[in-house]
Amino acid sequence: MAELANVFLKHGYDVTMVLVEPPFKLSDSGTTAIDRIAASNPSISFHVLPSLLALDFAAPGKHPFLLMLQLLHYYNEQFEAFLRAIDRKSLHSVVLDMFCIDATDVCVKLGVPVYTFFAGSASCLSALTQLPAFIAGRQTGLKELGDTPLDFVGVPPMPASHLIKELLEHPEDEMCKAMMNIWKRNTETMGVLLNTFESLESRAVQSLKGPLCVPERILPPIYCVGPLVGKGAKDEDKVKEIAVGLDRSGQRFLWSVRMPAGLELELDALLPQGFLERTRGRGLVIKSWAPQMDVLGHRATGAFVTHCGWNSVLEAIVAGVPMLCLPLEAEQKMNKVCMTEDMGVAVELEGYMTGFIKADEVEAKVRLVIEGKEGSQLRARLAALREEAEAALQEGGSSQAAFAQFLLDVDNLERQLSE
Repeated sequence: MAELANVFLKHGYDVTMVLVEPPFKLSDSGTTAIDRIAASNPSISFHVLPSLLALDFAAPGKHPFLLMLQLLHYYNEQFEAFLRAIDRKSLHSVVLDMFCIDATDVCVKLGVPVYTFFAGSASCLSALTQLPAFIAGRQTGLKELGDTPLDFVGVPPMPASHLIKELLEHPEDEMCKAMMNIWKRNTETMGVLLNTFESLESRAVQSLKGPLCVPERILPPIYCVGPLVGKGAKDEDKVKEIAVGLDRSGQRFLWSVRMPAGLELELDALLPQGFLERTRGRGLVIKSWAPQMDVLGHRATGAFVTHCGWNSVLEAIVAGVPMLCLPLEAEQKMNKVCMTEDMGVAVELEGYMTGFIKADEVEAKVRLVIEGKEGSQLRARLAALREEAEAALQEGGSSQAAFAQFLLDVDNLERQLSE
């Protein structure tokens, strides 16, 4: 969201990000997450809504995600008071995070143009928008379909098992209903800003703009304004298996290893015996987060093993780096399908399906991407996409034009509302 705010700033708009305090402690340091975001974005104003009575996220009986949605809904009254305190003539629009969708009601009540920023892929949004048609009338959840492919307009055939796991439950399951409501409401605002560029996901984007995605209703305008990227729990057996594969591959690597939950081990104790010594000079293992954009942009980086979170995918595309897919949760498996089947930017580590990647596969796939013909094809494809991504953000590029159209549409809407 901060990257989108910077696009507004470049167009001469003042930006205020409205935030709520996290309901639980995110780190042991005295610096809050909000403080860190503010320090990194000095040109953006930040307004933190006053804290409400905290909900017990550790209490049994209700999923933390549902409690989070409940908490965000409680903030609507304070959000309305904040908007009312602003001179209406100086308020251009409100762009909501995709999970803060209940705040749409506040904006509609006040007559403020309201839009959604969907931080995932266009392919993911298209599939999720079409999903109600697959669930409607079912007496059971989609889980029983296993790997049966679902045919979505504009998206490669998607194994049912690759959907967000909560959406596989019975249609009346509380989590399933809550998530379905979120995706539906995201496309009921006055428009959706997407963190993608049109040539990367042209089929999915066209499906969202066309009449076949949701035949019974017209979706709002879709604005592809990306790529917006920042500037800058493995258990012991899994870590060791990956290490063996990297060792055998003979390739140079940078590996950021997070300790398994509850363990504070030295790297020598966590990794196979002699691993650090054998790979000295061609490999670096660190026990912290790596500066991902800097690493991806380095000329020595030949491949990127990713869990397929959309931000990381875009960062790799912007850097022109081929990917090996190791999806774990949320929409990551959906992204994996699109990355391998549609975009042609990655190969999959098939062990993700069982939750255990074997050393033989790590070795083979790393060699394939770094040394093989398929790796050369991936690099050529990514070199072209990198140029397209850069062009999209240039003056006159597709993403610049989409954002300009968004601003024009808001101005036209404002005139209609004032008549």
